Amino acid sequence: MNRRLQNMILAAMMLALSWLMPFLALLNPAIAQAISPMHIPIFLCGFLCDLPWAGLVGFIAPLLRSATSGMPALYPTALAMSFELAAYGIVTALLRRALPKRPAFTYVALIGAMLAGRLVWGAASVVLYGLGGTPFTFQMFLAGAFLNAVWGIAFHIAIIPPVVIALQRAGFPRRTAHE
Repeated sequence: MNRRLQNMILAAMMLALSWLMPFLALLNPAIAQAISPMHIPIFLCGFLCDLPWAGLVGFIAPLLRSATSGMPALYPTALAMSFELAAYGIVTALLRRALPKRPAFTYVALIGAMLAGRLVWGAASVVLYGLGGTPFTFQMFLAGAFLNAVWGIAFHIAIIPPVVIALQRAGFPRRTAHE
């Protein structure tokens, strides 16, 4: 299968999963909110797809979810999340390509993308909240990016790298000679 078609199929699957996984909130809202289920397919997309696809899926996912289900609220939450998830996809894809292809570096890429995405979310929130006339404080940033997200961060670190490492060991996705 050619790489472009593989990227399109994987990106479509990850976009669909990012739309479906938040429905876990219907089963247990507290757990679903704590694990940030929409983020999981975006990180996977960054590991499995090439850069433009991973960033695009990350940007579209919260907007699509907001437009079709009403959650998260479009302004400012889904808009800020769009920038955050785009950064997750982009930085994961960049780090996956730049770092050695050893299992430990899968964790490095994920954690680096998590930090970058949270910084982007904070910057987008400053702008969006400011446009709405509400200050976005450093305390709000710390709470939203780290304190309230600690269980999701731990869950993502525990789940995503083993999945990616298992897929890589199985030879999936196939890479071109220059990767």
